[in-house]
Amino acid sequence: MLEIFRNAWKVAELRKKIIYTLIILFIYRIGSFIPVPGVVPEVFQGAISDSPVWSLLDVFNGGALGNFTIFATGITPYITASIVMTLLAVAIPALERLQKQGAEGKKKISQITRYVGLGLAFTQSMAIMLNLGAGALSNPAWYMYLFIAVVHMAGTAFAMWLGEHITEKGIGNGISLLIFVNIISRFPLDIQSGIKAVIDGNASGWSIPLVMIGLLVIIASVVLINLGERRIPVQYAKKVVGRKMYGGQSTYIPMRVNNSGVLPLIFASTIIMFPGMLMNMFFAEKVWAQKFMVAMSPGSLVYAIVMALFILAFAYFYSTIQFNPIEVSKNIQQYGGFVPGIRPGKPTSIYLSKVSNRITLFSALFLAMLAMIPMILTANTGSSSPIQATSILIMVSVGLETAKQLESQMMMRHYKGFLN
Repeated sequence: MLEIFRNAWKVAELRKKIIYTLIILFIYRIGSFIPVPGVVPEVFQGAISDSPVWSLLDVFNGGALGNFTIFATGITPYITASIVMTLLAVAIPALERLQKQGAEGKKKISQITRYVGLGLAFTQSMAIMLNLGAGALSNPAWYMYLFIAVVHMAGTAFAMWLGEHITEKGIGNGISLLIFVNIISRFPLDIQSGIKAVIDGNASGWSIPLVMIGLLVIIASVVLINLGERRIPVQYAKKVVGRKMYGGQSTYIPMRVNNSGVLPLIFASTIIMFPGMLMNMFFAEKVWAQKFMVAMSPGSLVYAIVMALFILAFAYFYSTIQFNPIEVSKNIQQYGGFVPGIRPGKPTSIYLSKVSNRITLFSALFLAMLAMIPMILTANTGSSSPIQATSILIMVSVGLETAKQLESQMMMRHYKGFLN
């Protein structure tokens, strides 16, 4: 990967794109330190540290939520809106038709997703301030609540704009890179807190090397699974047209092991966090709500079981959206192909469906295990893992995706130079 970036830096056009991307990311990180006027940061920092749900959300926002800066809501409302739109596209026929209209339909869905994301940013900001009460504001007037919510909504809009500009003019997927930078920015503080816990005697001296070894194993496993694929062989029959013979070649259908990527983890984390956020915002003083939040706090057995079940359910849900064995088998049969040992038509679709289900089950179990490892490390070492499973998968996936995009662009320029 380092070799790819080094070679890309030698190409003038790619170097400009890399510099442009770095400048946008730097601007985004500067915004994460600009405070919103009229708030008391100490109140927000105390609330974030006391809430496991908000602490996890603060990781994806790069600490902006804890400091309640202009990017406190960050890019997460847009991600939540994307999840909601993905689910609604299956249930609402109008959205499903838009998806099938090509680039124009996707453009309209993206526009709707932006508006939904802005609405969620406004709602999230207002709910947090109402939950913390008047003590969080220097001037608890109604217009201050409205002003701060509008500022956070504008911050989310600006973050979306930055991400889209990276995608259009820079390198990699802009939204993913913004999350990537937020997660990376937390590393120094997490390492410092881990070392301090060992020095203060709150964690075992073996916790740091054990956590580091565990993280290396997780990263290596994620890379292996992300790059792995099951290849279904397909043979095309020979056809004679006039004096020429067509077909007869062998190819394969590449089925990625982790076809759903990070989405099941993000879906599961979002669904689990949502009830806790509601309890924390509106029923924080109720005893039953406090018991619920303790039972569903990250690291508990109930949280682990519910997380694993949601990951399994969303992995199968996303797999059915991404891969349609009936359409694939029809396309193979239409062009005169067949899977060796399997009859064309319905038997082929049944076979592909079975293979897809087995791969999805393996992928879901892997993601569930990935989510459990940080909890196991925390329980046995007394020190929390510096990064969570979702963070690891996002970082590795974004790194691999960016490296592939750079490699493909270098290859494209190599062929252009050859043809010229």
